[in-house]
Amino acid sequence: MQIFNDIQHYGFWFLVILTVLVFVHELGHFTVARLCGVRVEVFSIGFGPELFGRTDRRGTRWKFSAIPLGGYVRMFGQGENMLEGEADIPLTPEEKAVSFKEKSVWRRMAIVVAGPAANFILAIVVTAGIYLALGQPHNDPVVDEVIANSAAQAAGVLPGDRIQALNGSSVDDFSDLALQVQLNLDRPLVLTILRGGQQITLTAQPRYEVVKDIFGHEQRVPRLGIQNNGSSITRTQVNPIEAVAAAGADTYTQVKVILISLWQTVTGARSSEDIGSVLRIAKMSGEVAQLGVLATIGFAVSISINLGLINLFPVPMLDGGHLVYYAIEAVRGRPLGERAQEWGLRVGLALILSLMVFATWNDLVYLKFFDYLKSLFT
Repeated sequence: MQIFNDIQHYGFWFLVILTVLVFVHELGHFTVARLCGVRVEVFSIGFGPELFGRTDRRGTRWKFSAIPLGGYVRMFGQGENMLEGEADIPLTPEEKAVSFKEKSVWRRMAIVVAGPAANFILAIVVTAGIYLALGQPHNDPVVDEVIANSAAQAAGVLPGDRIQALNGSSVDDFSDLALQVQLNLDRPLVLTILRGGQQITLTAQPRYEVVKDIFGHEQRVPRLGIQNNGSSITRTQVNPIEAVAAAGADTYTQVKVILISLWQTVTGARSSEDIGSVLRIAKMSGEVAQLGVLATIGFAVSISINLGLINLFPVPMLDGGHLVYYAIEAVRGRPLGERAQEWGLRVGLALILSLMVFATWNDLVYLKFFDYLKSLFT
């Protein structure tokens, strides 16, 4: 059946992308742990029973596990990994030297933050590599066409206008316009336009439209109503420093967009239907893979940035939650009590599970799973 073929296709590309990103994330933890003198006992891709693996000369077990949805690095001396009664056994001087919990709070923070940092570094390195190989793309923010009965037409925008700024922020590339329209949602847009050598100011109120993306999915999005035919797209050759700087700026922009979008969802300005789980990511992985290598790489870069940022959220069980604990320890001079940490982990687990259930429900609706079930019985 087609649905099972789709599941295999989407699942394959999802696991390929996820495995690479998880490996990079955990490699960040692993590398800094080793630099800090901590003994790493296990480096696992996936959870659950081991499928296969090997032990290196330093005693680290590198393995693939049965449930390929994530991974972990287990270090000697991490409290949550101690067996019952083990925490009360005094460590020898040799064991203290390689124990995670015996390291300074700053070294523990460095080890924790290294995972998300590795995801950001991967995004910057890959993007910079593309810019070095193909050049940095640029599309002048010039209006080639104004859609009839659109917000832009009502505001007085004309073909040939060059948009210099939007709500006071300079516009250097046409793609910046689409991004700003998406982020401003219901807010009026003040456009600074260069027309015939003169600078004018217009105000447009984006209008919501139901559109289909390249995969045929319907979405309700704000539209300004201008188009650029791409004739002015150029690629500029850059040196390594310029490529890294541009890639860093792109990564920063994506982080800002994610945070703004999340805040808009929390405040109700953006629909919570946009929140998706691994099901949607898996489907998008398979669809993007059909568009070619560059599209797949770009999608992986975006997911890597999301993975790094989400792990920095101050939620117990995530890297950000551990950073909060260590920051409190640095201020107090001693760790939080075990009871406080235990309650924090419970709350964090409840939050994560609730979000997973909500996101999965959204995805089942988005993927029309219930319509499919209904069709089986009608």
